[in-house]
Amino acid sequence: MKLKICGMKYPDNIKEMATLQPDYIGFIFYEQSARLFNNTMPPINEHIKKVGVFVDADLNQVIEKVITYNLKALQLHGNESPEFCTNLKKHLINNNKPDVEIIKVFSLKDEFNFEVLKPYENVCDYYLFDTKGKLPGGNGYTFDWNILNEYPSSKLFFLSGGIGLDEVEAIKQFKKSEASKYCFALDVNSKFEIKPGLKNIQKLTTFKNKLSHIL
Repeated sequence: MKLKICGMKYPDNIKEMATLQPDYIGFIFYEQSARLFNNTMPPINEHIKKVGVFVDADLNQVIEKVITYNLKALQLHGNESPEFCTNLKKHLINNNKPDVEIIKVFSLKDEFNFEVLKPYENVCDYYLFDTKGKLPGGNGYTFDWNILNEYPSSKLFFLSGGIGLDEVEAIKQFKKSEASKYCFALDVNSKFEIKPGLKNIQKLTTFKNKLSHIL
């Protein structure tokens, strides 16, 4: 599995997290988020993909952030339609950014109707399953991963929602289950924070070490 550290905000902390060599680092471009990224982007290893997180954003704004920060993936955390995803891909191609990945987020709790995925099958690169809560992400709670035993697609997905050190054993068990067959990456955020946007590198190092055979 890949590792994505999301909700980064502070340049020095971003550089610190980059030393862990995660596969993805996420930056939130949502005005109402306490983790809103509006700082100077520090240089980080080009092998780490920078992800822009958006919530029902204007398409032109998304493209602007892609160009400004050289984003390699876009995480759509709102009610973005399949048509929006299609138009976004066209705009990326027109701006010479055809390889930027599109990750569409779906929020789960006790149950989920997987039928809603069908219109997105051909218009995004990955799904991301997060816990349904008051905020569009970063709520700090896990959902019942057993729901994913019913996953009908072969599209790879990110697993998100309240993943922290306390979930290490559950992740190991999940990795053995049929539900994890298409799990491409773990997405961590709030459980490793000192405050919104500031991550604890010691805790993240421990997390990565405990799952070294998986990540």
